[in-house]
Parts: sequence; structure tokens; C-alpha cells
Amino acid sequence: MSAPHRVHYAEARGEQAGRALAAWLDTLPGQPGFLGAELLTSPAQPGLALVASRWTGEVPPLTVPDGVRAWAFEVQRSLGPDHTSGT
Repeated sequence: MSAPHRVHYAEARGEQAGRALAAWLDTLPGQPGFLGAELLTSPAQPGLALVASRWTGEVPPLTVPDGVRAWAFEVQRSLGPDHTSGT
């Protein structure tokens, strides 16, 4: 059985949130277990930016920029063309 996948979210607010997280996003591909990530913004929530990253196994220790909040979650179930149902 393969290791469970994890999702890590990093959230920043403010005028420079997108820039700070874009630079941080560029540091993730060299980390062990990295599967992919996206920088997310919404016109409905100006000044809010998120990085959603996917990992195999445990999320390695990640140092987020000052003022950024972050959480890691274990994927319990996923659906879609690139996913299997359940873990």
C-alpha cells in the first residue's frame, strides 16, 4: 500500500501576498515527496492568496514566509481523473 497523500495550504493576506507566496512556491519542487502545487487568488477576495501543495507521505518541514499561516492535511478521499477513490 502506498503512503497516504497530504495537502499543505499556506495563506497570506495583504497587498504583497501573491508575490510572497509565488516566490515561496518556487522553493517547493526540490522538497522530498513534492507532487505539485498551485498559487490561488480570487477576485472575490482581493488581497488573499493561497498555495495548495500536494505531497506523498509526510509533508517535510516547510518554512513559510513571515505572516503566512499554514496547515497540513491527510487526504482521506479524492475523486477525479488523476485520483483514486479512498486512501
